[in-house]
Amino acid sequence: MNSTDKQPVKAPTRRSRAVAAKRSAILAAALEYFSQFGIHGTSLDKVAERADVSKTNLLYYFPSKEELYIAVLKDLLDVWLAPLRALRADQHPLEAIRHYIRLKLEVSRDYPQASRLFCMEMLQGAPLLKAELAGDLRHLVEDKAAIIEQWVREGKLAEVQPHHLIFMLWATTQHYADFATQVEAVTGRTLSDEAFFNQTVENVQKMVIEGIRVR
Repeated sequence: MNSTDKQPVKAPTRRSRAVAAKRSAILAAALEYFSQFGIHGTSLDKVAERADVSKTNLLYYFPSKEELYIAVLKDLLDVWLAPLRALRADQHPLEAIRHYIRLKLEVSRDYPQASRLFCMEMLQGAPLLKAELAGDLRHLVEDKAAIIEQWVREGKLAEVQPHHLIFMLWATTQHYADFATQVEAVTGRTLSDEAFFNQTVENVQKMVIEGIRVR
């Protein structure tokens, strides 16, 4: 293929990258405002200003504030669920749970705004995310609960109910993002402190593993 043939391939790639970058900037700005002020307290003008785009340009990508909010929630749901998706039946159960705890705490450290926004949405009854929760989230949890149940049947884990184990892991790891202000007020430290992060991972892992280890 000569150079002339290759030219048409490059232009769409550059454009798609520019589109992705602009969309990402809008979502990041929206997350910042939504996580602080919620959907009703957030202005699209402020989001557009923060993302360095015109409001008209923002509305080209996201036709309404509700659609922008749902897009932000779906993006953060992907980030939040990535550690659970990584759980596999062929892993050693205790090592898999240890790794899951580390990944979830990394999410709490690296995406605290996303975690807090998700928490706010849940507290409000998830009016704009119910379909996602009842669909993809439920199916994913059922798949991973089946793996945990299999480990229990095989005598590799103590007899725990999988859903309650998953709920407890969510609550424990997300506490460090959703209640970061409380954690810092009590300890004077946050997960951005590497030593405190490692201490948190080690202690949460130890307490959970000791509870689900086969005696």
